[in-house]
Amino acid sequence: MKFYNAQDYQLQCEDRFRHYQTCIHEILPLAKIEHIGSSSIPHAMSKGDLDIYVEVEQAQFDHAILALKKIGFVEQQDTLRTNELCMLISPHEEVALQVVVQNSIFQFFLSFRDKLRANSQLVKQYNRLKIHCLDSNPEIYRRYKSAFIEHVLQMD
Repeated sequence: MKFYNAQDYQLQCEDRFRHYQTCIHEILPLAKIEHIGSSSIPHAMSKGDLDIYVEVEQAQFDHAILALKKIGFVEQQDTLRTNELCMLISPHEEVALQVVVQNSIFQFFLSFRDKLRANSQLVKQYNRLKIHCLDSNPEIYRRYKSAFIEHVLQMD
């Protein structure tokens, strides 16, 4: 597994986010579209991928997924899928969309991002976790990452 320092990927991810934000807004004008994941957190190391949060009302959830598929995204098969969360990915580049229902528990994507943006010590801990997992397989990394996210979300 390879991780990049913030200065090596964040500007490119921000530019890509703005591009996708515009595209998504054109087909889902009422959606809340936010940059999430490590690339949205100053000084955070990352695999270099881009994560985007797309929040819609429950009544628009299925429509939103279909609309995003029409512009080239595909549903990720090996991840959690509920009637309030669907992950879509781009088959052409490292971009993932978290399609989330408004007021659902999956708003934690924003909470996690905001807690790290507000606390540079948490970012340092997150980076250390990634460095620790450099030679690990992706499953071990996901386990450590999940535990870290849960820890951060439980903080006041």
